[in-house]
Amino acid sequence: MSVSDIGTAPAGRKPKLAELVVDTLRKRIGTGEYDTGSKLPTESQMTKIFGVSRTVVREAIAALAADGIVEARQGAGVFVIARGGMRAIDSGNRISDAINVLEVRMGIEIESAGLAAQRRTNSQDAAIHEAFHEFDRLLERDEPTGKADFNLHHAIAAATSNPFYVEVLNALGARAIPCDVQSPWRIETVLTRDYQRSVQAEHWMIVSAISEQDIEAARRAMRRHLVRSQELYRQRLREGGPPPDLSQQDYP
Repeated sequence: MSVSDIGTAPAGRKPKLAELVVDTLRKRIGTGEYDTGSKLPTESQMTKIFGVSRTVVREAIAALAADGIVEARQGAGVFVIARGGMRAIDSGNRISDAINVLEVRMGIEIESAGLAAQRRTNSQDAAIHEAFHEFDRLLERDEPTGKADFNLHHAIAAATSNPFYVEVLNALGARAIPCDVQSPWRIETVLTRDYQRSVQAEHWMIVSAISEQDIEAARRAMRRHLVRSQELYRQRLREGGPPPDLSQQDYP
């Protein structure tokens, strides 16, 4: 691929090569080709991918880093830290941090579920279902489901057609999903198949309400889903021991 293939010129002037590389990397990060937490190709690899010099690649990476989208880590490479323009949030490793993140997610995702039910297009509805079924596929293969879980919530945020819902969710990142093995708050209870099956049942209530464009049902289902997770961590914090089995408990 040459630089002539990777972007379009802004009106009125010829773009710098670095701007074309930045534009393409932004698009690939935005679509999840380079997902949050993943490592970008090396500098040498990118010179071949884009047909540009190392200087151009360095300038492009510096621009993305300044926008809080990527981060260079000494001796490790360059990593994606956010899909959009909002810097990723360092949410900490304590159980109380998990509770705080879920509280923020409740403030955002309950309304995003309602808006998704109101505004979703057929293609957005299909994307939500695809993410839902990917969770099922991974669960049946006994593989980590965290990324599929995040992608489902991301697809719901995208169905609001408000890019700021997507940006805030990206800033929280996939680490905010408790059943992700990479989450700093993972606990054995949320990694069990039984617990994740119950999570998937909650997901289905959200997905079906959005598909049926039932705004209030979508909000209720998302509230129940997030409150249940938050209560699990609150109980663990209170008791300081293993969390309770919440698979049969109900929340408003």
